Amino acid sequence: MERFDAIVIGAGQAGPSVAGQLAGDGQRVALVEFEQVGGTCLNHGCRPTKALRASAVAAHRARRAGDYGIRTGPVRVDFPAVMQRMHSMIDEMRSGLLDWLESLPGLELVSGQATLQTGDGEHRVLTDDGRELVSPRIYLDLGARAATPPIPGLDAVNFLTEVELLQLTELPEDLIIIGGSYIGCEFGQMFARFGSRVTIIGAIAPREDPDVSSAVAEMLSSEGIRLIPSHADEVSENEGRITVRCQDGTSVSGEQLLVAAGRRPNTDLIGNEHGLEVDEHGYLRIDDRYATSVPGVWALGDINGHGAFTHTAYQDSQILLDPDRSVAARITAYAMFTDPPLGRVGMTQTEARASGRRVLTSKLPMSAVSRARLDSETVGLMRVLVDADTEEILGATFFGLDGDDLVQQVGLAMQAKVGYRRVRDALPIHPTVAEFIPTLMSSLAPLDQ
Repeated sequence: MERFDAIVIGAGQAGPSVAGQLAGDGQRVALVEFEQVGGTCLNHGCRPTKALRASAVAAHRARRAGDYGIRTGPVRVDFPAVMQRMHSMIDEMRSGLLDWLESLPGLELVSGQATLQTGDGEHRVLTDDGRELVSPRIYLDLGARAATPPIPGLDAVNFLTEVELLQLTELPEDLIIIGGSYIGCEFGQMFARFGSRVTIIGAIAPREDPDVSSAVAEMLSSEGIRLIPSHADEVSENEGRITVRCQDGTSVSGEQLLVAAGRRPNTDLIGNEHGLEVDEHGYLRIDDRYATSVPGVWALGDINGHGAFTHTAYQDSQILLDPDRSVAARITAYAMFTDPPLGRVGMTQTEARASGRRVLTSKLPMSAVSRARLDSETVGLMRVLVDADTEEILGATFFGLDGDDLVQQVGLAMQAKVGYRRVRDALPIHPTVAEFIPTLMSSLAPLDQ
């Protein structure tokens, strides 16, 4: 039995920060990681996909060079080189994180599987190599993984999740994607730009308002991606070709199949003796300070159901270590990193209508934005929502050039509880896309019910 002041399970985005802070305070800390440090984001999520996105954007812009008066020859994508660039960057980042963790006095990095057994004031972590770690405080940063939908025949074919897709060394001629949310849209666009024939099955950007979803779908379709707005009914494989039959009668075959139909929490990875209360989706129930149903155990990151993003997981560690902060006060902005990106914060129009408030709104097409026109990047739209009575900013959507950065400006105003008039009266820089945020705030009208 080995005693620690604290044990952190999971070295994703929240775990290392918590472990490092506690060790820096002079505590003896064990950080248990099942696979590789860095979690989903570093190993097969945000960072590797954004490295690939950069290559896909470069290829797309090279093909569009003529739009800017630039003459080029045929554009060819060297897929192995694209993948090697990504892997080299990620390996370096992972090594940097690992070196930092191993350099911290008081911190022991434990590699391998582990199960959790909670007790009365003392909790045990049993590792797969026979170690028994004991501590009164456990911090869980378990993350999530791809969910496998119950589609007949799926378990009998060699399908990919984002983990396996990132290990490809040859570009697939055909890529079928089940799921049209963030992962499906991002990978679909990237691989289409690399040269694959891509088909996406499912609703596109289903969390967004219908006009936003339609704009994203139109953008993907314009790049040659086949969209099937249906559900996969059956999957089969024959002589290396995978076929997906859909509810609408459509059938599509391809070399590779990516399943991007949602995520599931990794609660099951710590065994079934933890005694922690979970919700109907398997996420650990927490209070506003991340405490679970068992005293002395806290849950951070994707596992707690309060955000499925790198930035929410990392901020969980910051809030946890600051007694004056609470997760309940957080306003979450997020982005879908297509090109152009989609950024959103707060309510959608649909949610605003259902809120019972008197709501004002303003919308502009990106084609009305001077900078977007100058850059020949006019795809998309921008929208804000405001409470007519309190002047509180309720939400914003930016699909288009710099949408991922634009939405954060509105998110900051919302977090600081700045009313829309103060944003409206700010002096913007010309010519930028952001200069149209005050313009939006100056042209508000009642939201149709």
